[in-house]
Amino acid sequence: MTKLNLKRIWPYLACILIFVGISAAYFLPEIVEGKVLFQGDTQQGIAIGQEAKLFREATGEQTRWTGSLFSGMPTYQMSPYYGIRPVNGFLERAYALFMPSPVSLVFVMMLGFFIFLLVLGVRKDLAVLGAVMYAFSSYFFIIIEAGHIWKYLTLAYIPPTIAGILLAYRGKYLAGCALTAFFAAFQIASNHVQMTYYFLFVILALVIGIFIDAYKKKQLRDFFKASAFLVLAGVLAVAVNGANLYHTYQYSKLTMRGGSELSRTAGASDSSQKNDGLEKEYITQWSYGKAETFSLLVPNMKGGATGPLAKNETAMKKAKPEYREYFGQFNQYWGDQPFTSGPVYVGAFVIFLFVLGIFIVKGWLKWSLVIVTALTILLSWGKNFMVLTDFFIDYIPLYNKFRAVSSILVVAEFCIPVLAILALKKIIEEPQILKSRAKDFYISLALTSGLSLAFALFPSLFNSFLSEQEAANYLPQAAQQPQLMGLIDNLIDARESIFTADAWRSFFIIAVGAVILFLYSKGKMKAGLMVVLVGVLTLGDLWSVDKRYLNASNFVPKRQLSNPFQMSPADKEILKDTDIHYRVLNLAVNTFNDPTTSYYHKSIGGYHAAKLQRYQDLIDRHMSGNLNPAVINMLNGKYLIVPGENGQPQAQLNPDALGNAWFVKNIDWVNSPDEEINALNSVNPATTAIIDKRFEKTLNGFTPNGTDSTATIRLTKYEPNQLVYTASATKAELAVFSEIYYPGWKATIDGKEAEIIRTDYVLRALVIPAGTHEIEFSFHPASIAITDTISYIAMVLILLAAIGAILLGLGICRCKKCCKKA
Repeated sequence: MTKLNLKRIWPYLACILIFVGISAAYFLPEIVEGKVLFQGDTQQGIAIGQEAKLFREATGEQTRWTGSLFSGMPTYQMSPYYGIRPVNGFLERAYALFMPSPVSLVFVMMLGFFIFLLVLGVRKDLAVLGAVMYAFSSYFFIIIEAGHIWKYLTLAYIPPTIAGILLAYRGKYLAGCALTAFFAAFQIASNHVQMTYYFLFVILALVIGIFIDAYKKKQLRDFFKASAFLVLAGVLAVAVNGANLYHTYQYSKLTMRGGSELSRTAGASDSSQKNDGLEKEYITQWSYGKAETFSLLVPNMKGGATGPLAKNETAMKKAKPEYREYFGQFNQYWGDQPFTSGPVYVGAFVIFLFVLGIFIVKGWLKWSLVIVTALTILLSWGKNFMVLTDFFIDYIPLYNKFRAVSSILVVAEFCIPVLAILALKKIIEEPQILKSRAKDFYISLALTSGLSLAFALFPSLFNSFLSEQEAANYLPQAAQQPQLMGLIDNLIDARESIFTADAWRSFFIIAVGAVILFLYSKGKMKAGLMVVLVGVLTLGDLWSVDKRYLNASNFVPKRQLSNPFQMSPADKEILKDTDIHYRVLNLAVNTFNDPTTSYYHKSIGGYHAAKLQRYQDLIDRHMSGNLNPAVINMLNGKYLIVPGENGQPQAQLNPDALGNAWFVKNIDWVNSPDEEINALNSVNPATTAIIDKRFEKTLNGFTPNGTDSTATIRLTKYEPNQLVYTASATKAELAVFSEIYYPGWKATIDGKEAEIIRTDYVLRALVIPAGTHEIEFSFHPASIAITDTISYIAMVLILLAAIGAILLGLGICRCKKCCKKA
């Protein structure tokens, strides 16, 4: 058994302290001053989660439903919280040394990649350098600034997950299984399935490479044995997150990810389709441009982040006095995406090392990394390379469930620094390789530094400096208006200066790095010093680019976030209403892409990337463009917020809102979803319920026969997961409720379960017997308790495996037999 001693532990502790120091230094002095990040998506999360938060504080109960956006929807994808979450949360905080965010975020990103490189057999100082390369890639800091924390954490836990896989295939079955299960559980808990899915391409490529290597060496028995352990690890990781995964799966089938039931001939929008999955145009809306891919090498290849050109100091130096006032109307980004928070930049010298690694590193691992990098770059082009994109959307399972294909570049951000470090590893092990493979060295230099130089010297050969839309709009006009052409020429000069400044920057960074390698190959410095100098160069390069997108301006005093949404006069006016439940339609904002209304009100609109598909259909057909008043009325839209003359939104009472529930006189039976949604154009929901004939058996022959003028139904209790009504009528009535139909809701009449009918495409209905009755709707899925129990059992098994591996003395493998297999 291997004994752990201080001499063995201290080097690893020193590396961890370096990570702590770098992570904290980036956010100084803001964290010392007690400031916090103001993150756009985090603020959105606060808005849509406010109702659930207040309910939890009042009752101690976690609601699985909220009425605060889109007239009601499950909370499964809104910071999902299940029984295992406190355990996971404690373990995650312990792994991050209980440091505050965002310091902890950068730390875990570096630590995870460090673990991965150690398992690859990389020396510790190189592993530290690789961790810096990976963690400081610009996209990661951009998503911190945006508040995409779950995405970030998923990406942080992926490298150590892959480390466990490699460890298992080296014969360290228990340690590999424990490491894989542990970090895969964290990764899945971070709840960003898209990032996990993309990295399956990396894992698949590595496993194929390992299989081929095992086949050649006649070690297939070991391969399949390790695979069995890894399957077990995967099962345990999935089981730990069983509650989240199961309910997300059930929910996804009814969301935009599951596709619409409407046919195109019936007018389904481009955001929905009859078959399974998202619409291609929606999937590829954010597609990386082919030329924009060079942002991996030159960050401002297309101008950086979306924003006014007038805020760019480099551009404004080129602005002529007569045109300066117009520069605020132009964007400093001129790429193919609708807008962007910044480029994917992995470091100029890192790209050089990656290219050099293609030439000098040998083995299946290199080819796996290169192939996956190339594939994901091509896939990131999306609509700019539809031959491949069409194939993946049509034939690769689950690929059509995710949008923003440009984000697949996170895979390249992983693979590029791995091969870069393997190249440095090769150079350290064989210092003469730069002399013996001088041709490869200079080719790599030409392909990176030489290309950067060409960008700087001949920018117009590689960039138009106008977006496609700008070229289409302005150039025809400029041909007939000479004064406009002068402005366009100056705009091009300003953007060209942004591009060339970064091209020169990349050229010099690579040149300095090449000199360091050259001096090392000549014996002018030792390996340790070379690694330190490359580390300083790389960190300085990435740090300065990251500061463009995440800096002191993104921090605010903590007190500023105590009430992140200022209450408008319209909000104040509406909140005077003492009714326990009504809805608000805010037309003063981007109604169906803005969540802020949900902070104070139960909103008909809102923002969520995975809303219910039937509700999206309703938006597309009846609430976008020409607003259908009948639909707003049946959703109990009691108030509208509209733009005011003085710029302040104003509240308007809608006297026609139908309230929380009402009795109808008639049923309009329909044969399909198309007929069902189209009927809302002609049927008055106040008197007639539109019901699919699939619910005929549920009504058991009941037919409304007019209404009792004395009949009443009113809401007496509202909680997001429980609604109680009292109804009184002299005969049986069909009641329609202004609540969204969703499987999982249970209804009782005087304590006896009643079957809910879907009506008016999205609402609920019940047949209420004659007399006075109490009706209750509740949303407490029984599956929560079952899946939570499974999660606890799985986590105990993972912890036992981890403890067993530690007790057996299984640390990082350093033996020649295992390292050869790498």
